[in-house]
Amino acid sequence: GLTLKGYQTVPVISYHRFSKDKTDPTTVTEKAFEEQMRFLKEHGYHVITMDELFDFLDFKKQIPKKSVVITIDDGWRSTYDIAFPILRKYGYPATLFVYTDFIFQSSKTTLDWDLLREMARNGISVQCHTKTHRYLDRRVGRESFKEYFEAVKKDLVESTRLIKQRLNS
Repeated sequence: GLTLKGYQTVPVISYHRFSKDKTDPTTVTEKAFEEQMRFLKEHGYHVITMDELFDFLDFKKQIPKKSVVITIDDGWRSTYDIAFPILRKYGYPATLFVYTDFIFQSSKTTLDWDLLREMARNGISVQCHTKTHRYLDRRVGRESFKEYFEAVKKDLVESTRLIKQRLNS
């Protein structure tokens, strides 16, 4: 990543929700998402995995110039219905950070484990966002530091364990 002209930066593009036609600060429309993915392709960007980014940051591997990473947070069903087909169309990998208390069977608004397994088999890396979507940077109520530390540890460990168990990874 170091050259005579400087160093390489890697933008991480983060999404939360997708919609056919409505937007808000955390929701992008299907049309806009498609346009953004097309822009990346037409302008010579290379979408890389989070693992490739970490290998680059650890000086283990080079990555192409104009590399970007795509991440999606939480586990909304629109990730499967809208983003996933577009990502597959362009052959782009992405990392999906789910909080496991949010994953329900047969929900119309959230992902379920069957959909996550399908996505994981097709270029989407499913990772821990925590178990409960707790804010990790602050204590809750009168929680002692030890209670806070144990709660954060449990949130991360349980979520990671469940993802590995459910996705056989």
